[in-house]
Amino acid sequence: MTAIGGRQEPERSGAIAPALAAGGARAAGPSVLRVAGSLVEIVCPPTVAMHDLVLLGSLGLPGEVVAIQGDTASVQAYEYTGGLAPGHPARPQGRPLTVRLAPELLGGVFDGLLRPLAGAGDRLSTSGSGTAETAAWSFTPRLAQGERAAPGAVLGDIGACVPLRLLVPPGLSGEVTRIASAGTYAADVPLAVVGGVEVRMAQSWPVRRPRPVARRLPADAPLNTGQRAVDLLFPVARGSTVAVPGGFGTGKTMLLQQIAKWCDADVIVYVGCGERGNEMADVIEELAELADPRTGGRLAERTVTIANTSNMPMMAREASVHTGATVAEYFRDMGLDVVLIADSTSRWAEALREFASRMGELPAEEGYPASLASRLAAFYERAAAVRTLGGGTGSVTVIGAVSPPGGDRTEPVTAHTERFVRCLWSLDRDLAYARHYPAVSWSQSFSRDAAVLSDAHARAGDPEWSERRGRVARQLAEADRLAGLVELVGVTALPPRERITVLAGRLLREAAIQQNALSPADAFSSPAKTAALVDAVLTVIDRCLEEVDAGTRAEVVEAADFGPLLRAREAAGPAETEPVTAARDTVLARLGETV
Repeated sequence: MTAIGGRQEPERSGAIAPALAAGGARAAGPSVLRVAGSLVEIVCPPTVAMHDLVLLGSLGLPGEVVAIQGDTASVQAYEYTGGLAPGHPARPQGRPLTVRLAPELLGGVFDGLLRPLAGAGDRLSTSGSGTAETAAWSFTPRLAQGERAAPGAVLGDIGACVPLRLLVPPGLSGEVTRIASAGTYAADVPLAVVGGVEVRMAQSWPVRRPRPVARRLPADAPLNTGQRAVDLLFPVARGSTVAVPGGFGTGKTMLLQQIAKWCDADVIVYVGCGERGNEMADVIEELAELADPRTGGRLAERTVTIANTSNMPMMAREASVHTGATVAEYFRDMGLDVVLIADSTSRWAEALREFASRMGELPAEEGYPASLASRLAAFYERAAAVRTLGGGTGSVTVIGAVSPPGGDRTEPVTAHTERFVRCLWSLDRDLAYARHYPAVSWSQSFSRDAAVLSDAHARAGDPEWSERRGRVARQLAEADRLAGLVELVGVTALPPRERITVLAGRLLREAAIQQNALSPADAFSSPAKTAALVDAVLTVIDRCLEEVDAGTRAEVVEAADFGPLLRAREAAGPAETEPVTAARDTVLARLGETV
């Protein structure tokens, strides 16, 4: 495959026979009947089933059966089909589209079918020894020969930057007749025999089939992202779902990249679905350079990057989100918390629309297929907090960006997505153009997880979290309501308390909610720092209200120096609270001197 920045076409090395010339003799077995871009029609043998993998032409271009009518099957090709012509061979594989799941996924860069991308650096893989093809991983057995093992049972531990485990595959159980001793092994070496079947670190799984679990659990533990606007106002639970709609230039990619860098998940699966190649290249380079505050290594070591950019084959984009979900579930089954980031589902939906048009399907709203809503629901449904087959707990949290044309939130992809997600972080163009990061609109966003997470914060030692969040939301809403009046009559025409409300909105926006993604001190904010900043601003606001209620003129209070409070988020480190407290005390003292 070519590098991320170039056009992706099949490699034509000496090991691969040249494609048959167009108009050549028809193949003896199943063959190609028609080629229309990514749509390929083939002669359908009786044994072919829906979603079976088919290799097309002499190059073996991968495709997937999406429709069967009589003796003809429609295949969506996942590669550039230039040179493929009627009469070329088609080889059904008798199995669905599957991907290889193994420890070397961590730190890797792959295409939409989970094939390593050439030209993507050294794949950022440093968790094992050697290259990805020859990597060896330490293994420590947990079960002994002669013990019985059920599906999902932990056979042993695999050494990596995160705690990986060798599990009994789903559907397999029986006596452990052999298990390897502690040592270092390649991913394809059999490490155990359970019920007469060899078990390796590497395994295959169909991308469209969710991996089984014992049961789903309530999503009631917070996922801390380090972004104050999110963690304070619109929090998300581990195992929940989030949509991030926003027009061009509103900062979707920046926000998702920051969450990938700083959220407290064990593994990050970042799917670049139809975005520009230079953006994906920036993501890969930054991940390679960033130190991981949790492990001390590189952040890339616990990240899986799936890059299917806008110049790559269109239908591989459609498969990439399912590939990402399968990878996330693979690590979830090991008892890990995984965040799956899809940027963006709008480009994925565009691939569905283009292929549906080639198939001749009747278009629904704005040309999208009628199955758009059900496909979106099936994708977000793979997010969950679960009890694994082995008895542990894990979670997959799905965060999907949506790119509505012209910022129109009534278009089908955005409208349907809002129905299926638990949280909505809507990005506001005016905030973005005012250089307010993150540009999350507090009037157009929501979190259905907030109520259950208030109990989790109380158990973690912050019983005031819910009250703090509610007060900030009310202050911002009231300040927004007064903004229209201020534009009409000016702030001096407002009563004193309402003038302080306008001031409160500005202080909350600039001192507590706004962040600097490029600042080492402010790119990440711990829960303690977020609470300290908000409490400091609310304390200052209360003092201002007391002064105007006591008869102090509002303009005198507004003229006070709030600079130390506005600079506190940069003065304090990511987990520091003392500089925030000091700034609050300084502003309170100056207020006393002013009035």
